[in-house]
Amino acid sequence: MAAKLKKPAAKKKPSPDDEVAAFLSDLDHPLKTDIEAVRKLVLGTSATIAEGIKWNSISFRRADWFATVNLRSKDVIQLVFHIGAKVKDNPDLKIADTNGLLLWLAKDRALVTLGSGKTLKANAKAFEAIVKAWLKYV
Repeated sequence: MAAKLKKPAAKKKPSPDDEVAAFLSDLDHPLKTDIEAVRKLVLGTSATIAEGIKWNSISFRRADWFATVNLRSKDVIQLVFHIGAKVKDNPDLKIADTNGLLLWLAKDRALVTLGSGKTLKANAKAFEAIVKAWLKYV
């Protein structure tokens, strides 16, 4: 009588939440606490926002990716805002920015600089308004 071989258990792909938690656990960044605060701000803006690891950083999405934390910046928190992974023709982005947080990189991309510490906290409401306005395009 031949012995039956057990199938190895299928490896479960980590959920995006687990992926982000593991990424943050391993992250060695001087502004890690501020990065976590910005993550909560973005996710708190709308229940329709999900997160994951894209472009070797924490990124946010709805139907498509729209913002990615710029981990190269070591003294201020920055996010690259875009309207998806691929360039779209003639986007008509209208985003109010009364605090001067946005630097337009192209017609469909902007760099949002939030500062760190107290400056980040002071910019939180203006940043939330930018996220809400951006969501109209993704």
